[in-house]
Amino acid sequence: MIEADPKANLLRYLQDARDALLWKLEGLSEYDVRRPLTPTGTNLLGLVKHTAGVELGYFGDTFGRPFFKRDPPPWWYTEDAEPNADMWATADESREEIVGLYRQAWEHADGTIAQLPLDATGHVPWWPEERREVTLHHVLVRVLSDTQRHAGHADIVRELIDGTVGLSQGAGNIPPGDRIWWENHRRRLERTAREADKG
Repeated sequence: MIEADPKANLLRYLQDARDALLWKLEGLSEYDVRRPLTPTGTNLLGLVKHTAGVELGYFGDTFGRPFFKRDPPPWWYTEDAEPNADMWATADESREEIVGLYRQAWEHADGTIAQLPLDATGHVPWWPEERREVTLHHVLVRVLSDTQRHAGHADIVRELIDGTVGLSQGAGNIPPGDRIWWENHRRRLERTAREADKG
C-alpha cells in the first residue's frame, strides 16, 4: 500500500532509525555502551546523546519551540561546550538519563512535525545567516538522514562489541550463517582484498 502522506512517510522512517539506534544498547554493560571503538571515539551512548541534541535543535530551536524553556540546557548542549561534548557520556550521565532525553526529544520533535506543514519555515541559529532559513521538509530529510547515518555507525560498533547484527530484534536483514560460515566468509574477503592489492 502506498503511503499518501509524505510527512507520515518521513516520520515513519525517522522512527525506524530512532528505534534501531536504541536497540543497539540493549543487553550491554555500562562499559560497552560507552567504550570508544574507533580512533575518533565513536561509542553507542554518545551516538544516542548526539542524536537527541540534533532533534532538540532542529525541531525545537529552529522552529521557535525550544525544549529547554525553564531549565538550563545540559552543559554539552551549550555554545560553550568543548568540541565533541555531545558524542560521549560522562560517568555522571546515566544511560537512563540520556535515553530518556532522547525519547523526550522524539516527543518534542513529533509535536513540531504534527503542528506544522512541510513548507513551514524556520531558522537554524547555528548556520551561516545566508542559509539559515529552512522548511520543515528540509529539516525532516536532514534529521532522518543524520539519524540513519548514526544508526549505521551503531550497527558497526555493536558488531565489534559482541557480534550482534541486524536492523532490529527479530529482523536481522543479513544472510543466515553460523559463526564458522561468517569466519570463512571474512577469510575469503581478506584473501580477495590481498589478491586485488597485488595487481
